[in-house]
Amino acid sequence: MFDGRDFEAAERRVDDWQAGIEARAAQTRDLSARLTRLLATARSDDNLVEVTVGATGDLVALTLDERIRQRPAADTAREIMATLRQARAALVTAVAAATDETVGTDSATGRAIIASYTGRLGDPDA
Repeated sequence: MFDGRDFEAAERRVDDWQAGIEARAAQTRDLSARLTRLLATARSDDNLVEVTVGATGDLVALTLDERIRQRPAADTAREIMATLRQARAALVTAVAAATDETVGTDSATGRAIIASYTGRLGDPDA
């Protein structure tokens, strides 16, 4: 009914299953660590505005060239917002790359991470 070979095969399957879980957990921890360190920077076409966003997409640095003073404030505001969108799109691209390198973009975890960033920050391919 149940011989030693069946038991050994079952043990191997359990060991393989456990090893797979441990590997996925390590990959997920690696991805989490990478994501918390991500920064993305974008520069306006005229090089007057530079924006850096952190891992959550929040603005962490804004640099304005002195020549910006020669422009109307409304133009400057529009340029800052456009450059912020570019930086956030670059962040989503960086998230996708880090996800692909760790858990894979085709895994359930990978798809969820990318969907979360895309949903909050926008699709970089749009």
